[in-house]
Amino acid sequence: MAKGYPELERALQHTTAWLDSLATRPIPARASIDDLAKAFGTGLPEGPTDPVEVIELLATAGEGGLVAIPSGRFYGFVMGGTHPAALAADWLVSAWDQNSGLRQLTPTSSVLEETAAAWLLDLLGLPPGSAVGFVTGGTMANFTCLAAARGAVLRGAGWDEAREGLQGAPRIRVLVGAERHDTIDLTLRYLGLGMPEIVAADAQGRIDATALDAALANAPRMGTAVGPTIVCLQAGNVHSGAFDDFNAAIRIAHRHGAWVHVDGAFGLWAQASPRVRHLVAGIEAADSWSTDAHKTLSVPFDCGVAIVRDPAALRAAMGMHGDYLIMDDERRDPYERVPELSRRARGIPVWAVLRSLGRSGVRELVERLCGHARAFAAGVEEIEGAQVLNDVVYTQVCVSFGDDTRTQAVVQRVLEDGSAWMSGSRWRGRAVLRISVSNWSTTDDDVARSLDALRRAVAVTS
Repeated sequence: MAKGYPELERALQHTTAWLDSLATRPIPARASIDDLAKAFGTGLPEGPTDPVEVIELLATAGEGGLVAIPSGRFYGFVMGGTHPAALAADWLVSAWDQNSGLRQLTPTSSVLEETAAAWLLDLLGLPPGSAVGFVTGGTMANFTCLAAARGAVLRGAGWDEAREGLQGAPRIRVLVGAERHDTIDLTLRYLGLGMPEIVAADAQGRIDATALDAALANAPRMGTAVGPTIVCLQAGNVHSGAFDDFNAAIRIAHRHGAWVHVDGAFGLWAQASPRVRHLVAGIEAADSWSTDAHKTLSVPFDCGVAIVRDPAALRAAMGMHGDYLIMDDERRDPYERVPELSRRARGIPVWAVLRSLGRSGVRELVERLCGHARAFAAGVEEIEGAQVLNDVVYTQVCVSFGDDTRTQAVVQRVLEDGSAWMSGSRWRGRAVLRISVSNWSTTDDDVARSLDALRRAVAVTS
């Protein structure tokens, strides 16, 4: 490394040490919030500090407060770890320091993101020509898609949202399954659409298509036309991993004139594997889709993907014009597909991991994650008093150990053990231990070690 950047040399050394520690280190953080505040100091320094000293303080004081989320033994949330190719590409993105909002201003970023977008549409089986925007995460991917949906359904009802705003606009109905992810409600609030109408879900969390049909049939009408309507479906329930019946639900929603959005934060990747592709059958007929590239594709955080079938609808929601901007007259600019004008080149790590893995590598990754989930379920079923509550069709496993008190005690003991991280949650009125298998680096040995930790926790709480 060039001698002019000793702080980068030290950062690289600390990064390598951190990554090397993941195979054996306990998963939970060792330092408390108060310990860390004291170590870092809370007062702003009066004068400058050498950058090398800053990096040393950051790495040494911060290490004790790090949770080993990138470890193959972290299953607490659907987070995943970072693939080496994506991590290295992300370093370059930071060093290149390109503002990727304008196509002509940053040709390398534009070409790589456009290539990554085309590869994603191909890999996910979605319509060619759909608009793809790289946003901060799954929440903002939902926001971006639903902003496009909001404008489109209002225009269909004769209302120009861009000119008139929402005051006085026709009411938009938004229907969701009872077990949609909470970020759907959050993004609807961001968009000024309020709380959605809840449609019943089955025992695995899949929306009831018959109930959806009945709810849509009760829609208020504007003259002879059904009022503006959006239906949100789900690819991958956060507890059960279940997928809505897209063939039935999309057909019903479209028959009633609704825009269909699919929240596929981690489940959209099922399309990459012939073994689980049936779970997303018919999903390509929707109008928009969202996913989070860090959850399964293993890129760093800060990379959601918003996909909209009609590029004009997305551009109408996200686009703007400024006389000072260097516009591309032939191709649309990236900023017209996302909520930001200035942003880092999030799509480059996506390109890097797709180039590194290829189609077969992504397929193997998805199948390996699903295989580990099945192995967890099989191992849990051998533990006395344990019960797997969901049909393990994808990467999620929910477990009860009898009553809520004992289940919560097992969760607490697993976390105290430190060998693995499995979070507690509540599903269908019961306390559960939830295992989310989403890390590219998880091995068979990681699963075995984690099951051993779970057995120890159960034995202590018996």
